[in-house]
Amino acid sequence: MNYELTGPIGIFDSGYGGLTILHEIRQLLPQYDYLYLGDNARAPYGPRSFEVVYEFTRQAVFKLFSMGCHLVILACNTASAKALRSIQQNDLPLLDHHSSPRPARKDASLSENTQESRLLPGGFHPPFPPPSKRVLGIIRPTAEIIGQLTQSRHVGILATEGTIKSQSYQLEIQKFAPDVTVSGVACPFWVPLVEYNEMDSPGADYFVKKRIDQLLMTDSKIDTIILGCTHYPLLLNKILKYVPRGVKVIAQGEYVANSLADYLRRHPEMEHRCSKGASCRYLTTENAEKFKESALIFLHEHIDVQTVELEQARCSHD
Repeated sequence: MNYELTGPIGIFDSGYGGLTILHEIRQLLPQYDYLYLGDNARAPYGPRSFEVVYEFTRQAVFKLFSMGCHLVILACNTASAKALRSIQQNDLPLLDHHSSPRPARKDASLSENTQESRLLPGGFHPPFPPPSKRVLGIIRPTAEIIGQLTQSRHVGILATEGTIKSQSYQLEIQKFAPDVTVSGVACPFWVPLVEYNEMDSPGADYFVKKRIDQLLMTDSKIDTIILGCTHYPLLLNKILKYVPRGVKVIAQGEYVANSLADYLRRHPEMEHRCSKGASCRYLTTENAEKFKESALIFLHEHIDVQTVELEQARCSHD
């Protein structure tokens, strides 16, 4: 394999919400090329099983790999919660095995993937040759920093049903701040409010207030709330309206962007493979015109979009 080839950084989401993550990343790291893929035809992922989310996410990741990406960010909390670990542990070691001119160590995948699931410093030192592809999620960056943001040591999560049921935030936060109590509430109507551009409607007030009240009734000591869905930053004005004074509301984008910048600094072998043309392309599995219209809500700019099909991903010893 030619390790000098470069390609864009892939950004994947089941729909539109990942555009908020992409926006923050491009604000901090504008020099890189990006390729965004939204699996809008099969969204939402939240109610789907772990097995289905893993297979759908795997197909999208391999599509981005096939289009030249070496590094892919799962800008989707559900995909990060339900598919990231399986892709890192089951699929990437096989890719590295095929791309490496020598057999991989038996313990390579465990040691590499244990560290590689984080964006922030972890002491990961890849063997030579460098790994061919990497996939990173968006839950851990916030989990790693949350212990520095909460004073009461009580944190709330507002997210989709799938993310809440997975308990991924609870598990990740416990690794870095075991003394923090985490409570979560699913907000099933918040994503449609955003995608149908109803963020400023009176109906939005009802659904936003209802879930915030539910969360604070679960634990009145919460002083920090994580928005565990990439759509939710677009509801931030409504959320702040019903959150008590003194309670912080944390969106993920800034922390994911900072973590990606740090990851690239710590992994020059991967950073060198990320092309730098300050461009961004958009792909969707849905109708391109529909994606353009909805993306305008998230990006406040007109974009060009290409429709693509996702096929069953193959990664085996065959």
